[in-house]
Amino acid sequence: MEWSSGTTIAVLHITKGAVMENKRRKEWLEALLHIVSPVLESLSREELKKNLSLHFHENRADFAPLEAFGRSMLGLAPWLEAEEIGEEEKPLQEKYRKLAIRCLDKATDPKSTDYMGFTIGGQNLVDTAFLSHALVRAPRHLAGALPEGVRNNLVLALKSTRRLIAGSSNWLFFSAMVEAGLYVLGEKDYDRMRIAYAMRVFDGWYKGDGIYGDGAMFHWDYYNSFVIQPMYVDLVDLFEDVSDEFRALRPKVLKRASRYASILERMIGPDGTYPVIGRSICYRFGVFQMLAQATLQHRLEGNLHPAQVRCALTAVMRKVMEAPEMFDEHGWLRPGVYGFQPELAEGYISVGSLYLCTALFLPLGLPAEDEFWSAEDEEWTGRKVWTGGHICIDHALN
Repeated sequence: MEWSSGTTIAVLHITKGAVMENKRRKEWLEALLHIVSPVLESLSREELKKNLSLHFHENRADFAPLEAFGRSMLGLAPWLEAEEIGEEEKPLQEKYRKLAIRCLDKATDPKSTDYMGFTIGGQNLVDTAFLSHALVRAPRHLAGALPEGVRNNLVLALKSTRRLIAGSSNWLFFSAMVEAGLYVLGEKDYDRMRIAYAMRVFDGWYKGDGIYGDGAMFHWDYYNSFVIQPMYVDLVDLFEDVSDEFRALRPKVLKRASRYASILERMIGPDGTYPVIGRSICYRFGVFQMLAQATLQHRLEGNLHPAQVRCALTAVMRKVMEAPEMFDEHGWLRPGVYGFQPELAEGYISVGSLYLCTALFLPLGLPAEDEFWSAEDEEWTGRKVWTGGHICIDHALN
């Protein structure tokens, strides 16, 4: 599949030498690298601040570099961590592992021209958390592979955000996830209270049938998928053995997340479209992060098959990326859902914000032989029912 501007770079990286046998996986990997390569390659050369397109909301320029980097890493991390991949894919993976570490160096070294300035505003707590989530998703080949100097600078950067106050919303998970990042980096003084507080508050904000409020009230948007449930799940997994409270909370958090993943799958239409509702819709197919994560972690509900999820998410990816003007002439993302639609970008959104779309690609962390990649194509719920097929009745979670 072809996309506007810059695609050939990622494709040539993959196809040089041996050709990837799994065409499904190849398509996904090419799409992910097409999105993130301008970010990582610019940052590795200390040119991200100079090169990052600021064609809208220029007042967000101070935040855009960390947004672009943290969110790119969020979606890339499971692939960097993957072990059981094809031999033809390994050299490319190793290249991007080294590139990611070099980028972490440039982002956290105060002497670098691309030093991110982690405390210049509250927004940087958000994207330090997304970067920390990447560390949690790649504990061996990212968090555990850092040279001592890079690790020390990263620890200082994460700890510096403790001065930023999280509001009573999904932001509580940003403070908690930064502490999780410190934990996987081996810091013994990570703050359990920030983690426990976020978990307790959101358990109280649970609304039923797999959905949490983002605050005391319910909102129709995708923040359960952008932030709340992916972070909640990974936190209860990571800290299950820390306390009896976390251990008791984990089963219901996982059950709710699996139910929500099923809801997301049913929201994908026959042609790969999905409901355009709520704020931050310019994050495009990042709206399906919880479905992608449930797939990565083998936590889909029993009547939801990995192959139908693969086909559904592939349809979404193709639909969104077929749109003209999704990228500018230099390969940077532009705001919109289908192409360039700047009117959909709230005032807090910069070019960097858009890179949360990479969360769709979490299943690249699965082995190449996993059922998700190897099983025959299977129609997803929205396609099956609208072509006269038979589906299971949907039941609410009690």
